Amino acid sequence: MLSFTFGPTNLTALASGALLWPAESLLCVSDLHLGKSERMARRGGSLLPPYETRATLEKLDLDLERTGARRVICLGDSFDDLAAAEGLDEEARLWLTRLMAGRHWVWIEGNHDPGPVDLGGAHRAEMTLGPLIFRHEGGGMGLEISGHYHPKASLAGRGARPCFLIGKSRLILPAYGAYTGGLRAEHPRFDALIGPGARAVLTGPTPLLIPRPRRS
Repeated sequence: MLSFTFGPTNLTALASGALLWPAESLLCVSDLHLGKSERMARRGGSLLPPYETRATLEKLDLDLERTGARRVICLGDSFDDLAAAEGLDEEARLWLTRLMAGRHWVWIEGNHDPGPVDLGGAHRAEMTLGPLIFRHEGGGMGLEISGHYHPKASLAGRGARPCFLIGKSRLILPAYGAYTGGLRAEHPRFDALIGPGARAVLTGPTPLLIPRPRRS
């Protein structure tokens, strides 16, 4: 894990791609894309091993156990589409029910899952907590935490890893789900979105803070 300051808050980037706000006992994750393999098969796309939901829930279960977080915010695209949410098998639904029990759980709407799902918890288009605004896609006003873009970055000669992007007023989380792609941190889309002087935190066994990579 790697701790950093964002505005007036002290946050921690976990190796898994989750964000911890210790003062609020809050764990934030983005872009779980549960049910991705089912959705692709349903739409006649490439077949993926049907284990991504289990792999993602195992990771989330471990993060909640390690951090003891009592509040959870899922920053949208928690499901690959609304039909995927409805089509979760019984094991996955019971697993989510257990993880949610005793915790204040908020589902933020994303572009893949633009509406409430029948799994409990609160449902919001966005959420303000203290000085921070949580929404799926960045670009709004305020001190903002978002997801959507699945940023990834790499060191020279090494493979790309999901990463956090940290600017002065915007923090973009990596995709938390298994089998999710990503947008390179040097992509011009991030120039205006995250601003100059941004940093990246590479996920992995030892999270690493680096300047945001730029186009050569």
